Amino acid sequence: MEKTDGFGEELADFVRRVAELKSARSVTGEDLPTVLDAAIFELDHVADQLWPWYERLSSAGLPRTASADRQEQHLLRAVFQQFPLPVALVDREAVVRRLNLAATAFTGVRSGHATGRPLSGLLAHADRAAFRSQAAAVARGEGDRSLTVHLQQHPSAPVHATLTAVRPSGEPHPTVLVVMQPGALGALEPPTRPAPQATHVPDLAETTRHATLMDLLDEMTTALLTAPRGDRESVLRRAAQVLHGGFADWVIADATASPMTRAAVLAPSSEEATALALAAQDPAACPLVTETTRTGSPSLQVRPEDPDAFGRDSQGAPVLVQANVTSLLCVPLAAGGTVQGTLTLFRCGARPPFSMAEAKALDTMSRHISLAATEAP
Repeated sequence: MEKTDGFGEELADFVRRVAELKSARSVTGEDLPTVLDAAIFELDHVADQLWPWYERLSSAGLPRTASADRQEQHLLRAVFQQFPLPVALVDREAVVRRLNLAATAFTGVRSGHATGRPLSGLLAHADRAAFRSQAAAVARGEGDRSLTVHLQQHPSAPVHATLTAVRPSGEPHPTVLVVMQPGALGALEPPTRPAPQATHVPDLAETTRHATLMDLLDEMTTALLTAPRGDRESVLRRAAQVLHGGFADWVIADATASPMTRAAVLAPSSEEATALALAAQDPAACPLVTETTRTGSPSLQVRPEDPDAFGRDSQGAPVLVQANVTSLLCVPLAAGGTVQGTLTLFRCGARPPFSMAEAKALDTMSRHISLAATEAP
């Protein structure tokens, strides 16, 4: 690049000097030999210096223009997006920078939501540390890696992840290219785009979700109106029963007045309830419960990154890992500005995660529960 810049400067100087010689054509006959000598000198300079310099640059290949670079970037971006296998670009910390269309269809996560978040957050807890370690090794230049992982939404299906380092132009550090393939290679199909719908056709799925939330609110209202006013533990148990099953796999109700007590634990099955023994767990040992009690703010987590967020079971294993929690909601039950309890809800396995609309609905229900649990005047 420096040689090219130097050639351009020399050529510009030559053009300028030729213009000066042209303006000197009107000199008298006595001075004309001097001007001719200067013109011959410039021609010699072109023949001996500039022309060989130009030939060397031509044989080495002139630098690409900005327009050509932009065209190639657009081409590479299109190839990346339309590549039939799920592909992700991550940094050395395994944070997602790009997901192609096949990866969004394969993982069920939109590119905009995944960008800036760890790709390991989409994996089962047991695979996250190994994936981060391998991604860091590839980014350090220690060679390509391959490992088998499992998506948290489909823990029974193995996924082959191949990691290789690439260095995009203008980037100070290598980027890790991750190619994902399901264990059964024939199971992957190209992403399909939904057929365009007319604007007057309603979104039946969204309408169904809205109707389901309205039914849940109605059922919660009925349960709270028939609960004994001011009996906090009874109100919490009734509210937990309404939310359990259709809305959440696990429902844990805690009364946070000192000392903290666990009012209700509803599990997917009695075997799982016995295995985790959450009824005997001290709520004060659950960081999520204590943080919600302290801040008074609800918490929505999809694919929780911290496995210890809800403490550990009697065997010392993280509760979120043992229950295969894929999303959770924790809302405070506040009355008079004081948090008097919390409700924590888990969804597990392949079940769709909690949405913002569902979090908003639960936040509304939490205020009604708090009023029902308040002592009658």
